[in-house]
Amino acid sequence: MKKRALISVSDKSGIVEFTQELIQLGYEILSTGGTKKLLSENGLEVKGVEEVTGFPEILEGRVKTLHPSIHGGLLAKRGEESHRLQLEEQGIEGIDLVCVNLYPFQQTIAKPNVSVDDAIENIDIGGPTMLRAAAKNHAYVTVVVDALDYDQVIAELKLNGEVSHENRRKLAAKVFRHTAAYDAHIAGYMTEVSGEKNPERLTMTYELKQNLRYGENPHQKASFYRAPLGSEFSVAMARQLHGKELSYNNINDANAALQIVKEFTEPAAVAVKHMNPCGVGVGETISEAFTKAYEADSTSIFGGIVALNRVVDEDTAKQLHEIFLEIVIAPSFTDEAFEILSGKKNIRLLTVPFESLNKLEEKITTVEGGLLVQSDDTFTLDDADVRVVTKREPTEEEWAAMKLGWKVVKHVKSNAIVLTDSQMTIGVGAGQMNRVGAAKIAIEQAGGRAAGSSMASDAFFPMDDTVEAAAKAGVTAIIQPGGSIRDEDSIRKADEYGITMVFTGVRHFKH
Repeated sequence: MKKRALISVSDKSGIVEFTQELIQLGYEILSTGGTKKLLSENGLEVKGVEEVTGFPEILEGRVKTLHPSIHGGLLAKRGEESHRLQLEEQGIEGIDLVCVNLYPFQQTIAKPNVSVDDAIENIDIGGPTMLRAAAKNHAYVTVVVDALDYDQVIAELKLNGEVSHENRRKLAAKVFRHTAAYDAHIAGYMTEVSGEKNPERLTMTYELKQNLRYGENPHQKASFYRAPLGSEFSVAMARQLHGKELSYNNINDANAALQIVKEFTEPAAVAVKHMNPCGVGVGETISEAFTKAYEADSTSIFGGIVALNRVVDEDTAKQLHEIFLEIVIAPSFTDEAFEILSGKKNIRLLTVPFESLNKLEEKITTVEGGLLVQSDDTFTLDDADVRVVTKREPTEEEWAAMKLGWKVVKHVKSNAIVLTDSQMTIGVGAGQMNRVGAAKIAIEQAGGRAAGSSMASDAFFPMDDTVEAAAKAGVTAIIQPGGSIRDEDSIRKADEYGITMVFTGVRHFKH
C-alpha cells in the first residue's frame, strides 16, 4: 500500500529537499496553501488537502485540515480491525508521516508595537491539532516538527523502510514539548494583554542554550536554558567573543555582575566573586572605574568576574590583563583591547547590549515542589522618601558615598553591610545571620580606610550596636531603611558620635 505524508510548514527551510526524498521513497504527498505552492513550483507532485477532504479551505485559511478525512487518517489504530473497517466505510486513507511547523507566533509578538489582532491571527489551530494527533498515534505515525530531524528521518527510512518505534516516540515527545511551548507563549501573551497579574496557572517555556560540563559542584549535572523572549541584557543572550565555555558558576556570577553594573550611569566597574561584589568603582573613565574596583579588594578579585558599562579600551585592557579573571563583560571591546585580552587562552570575553537593559523580568526562585515569583527590585533613591534623621546633615561627599553604597548593598546577600567612599566600595559584609556581624566583616576588610567612609545597610538596625561599631571604625555617614522599633536608639547613638544618618524607608533583602 502506498504511504502518504502530510506536509504543511511555515518555516520552509529544507522542505523541498525533504519532500523530494519522500517522493523517491514512494510517498504520496498531501499539502496545503503556501507549502503546496512552493512544492509544486519546484516540480514536485503534490495533492491538495481539499482533494482529500472534498471541502475547500475557508475563512481565510482558518479551516483547511480540520476534517475527519485528515484526522481519521492520523488517529486510526492500524492494528485494530474496528478502526480499519471504519476507515474503509468512510473512504479514509491512513497518513503515515506528518511534517508540520507552526505559525510564527513567537516571532510575531517579538515585533515592536505588534497589534493584538496580528498576534491572534498568528495563533495556529490546525497545525497543533495535526501534530498532537500524529504524536498521540506515534505507534503508527512518524511526526516531524523540527527541520533538524529531516536527515535522520530520511536516513532511517532509506535503511529500514520505516522509522523505529523508539525514534517515533522521541519525535512525538519533541512534538508535545513544541506544542506546549507554543501554547505557553500564547498563554503568556494573552495573560499580559488581558491584564491578569496573578493567574491561577503559571506557564513558562525555556529553550536549551547549552549543556554544561557540571553544575555548582563537579558531581552535579547542569544545563543552561534561556527565555525565548527574555531580556537582551543578560548572560543568556550575551555574545561570547573569546574563551572557553561558561560554567554553571560563571553564569551565576556573570548575572550578578550585570545586575549590579546596570545600576550606574557613570563609568562603572564591578568585580564579583561567588555572586557577591568584591569591588565596585566609578570614575571619569572606565579605566579609572576599574582601578577603583580593583583597589577595593585586590585579593578577592583574583579569579573573579568583571562587568564594565563602557567600551573596553586599550588602557583598561592592559589593566585587566595583569590579573587572572574568569570573565570580562562589556558593551564592546576596541580592536586593540580585544587583541590584548584574547592573548589569554581561557578568559571569557562577553558583550551584551547595554541599550536593552530597560526590559523588566519577574524574578523566579525554585523551592522544593514549587516556585516563588516576584517583581524585580528596581526601587532607587529617586523613588525613596529620603530623610536625614540625625542632627548633622551629610556633606556632598558623604551623599555621593551613600548613594554608591545604596546601589551596591541591594545586590549583596543579606544580611548586608557595605562601606564606601564617593568612588568605590572599601568593605563588604555579606550573608551574615546578624547585622552587626556583617558590619564587623565590612569594617575588618576596610581596615584603616573605614575612617571617613559611609555605611549602607540593606535593612534596619534592630539595635544601636551596628552604629557603635561603625563609629569606632571612623564611619561618618550611614544610610539605612529605618523602621525598627528601636530606631531612636540608633539615632541617638549616631548623634552621640557626630555621625549623619539617612533613612530611605525601603529595605533591599537579597537571600
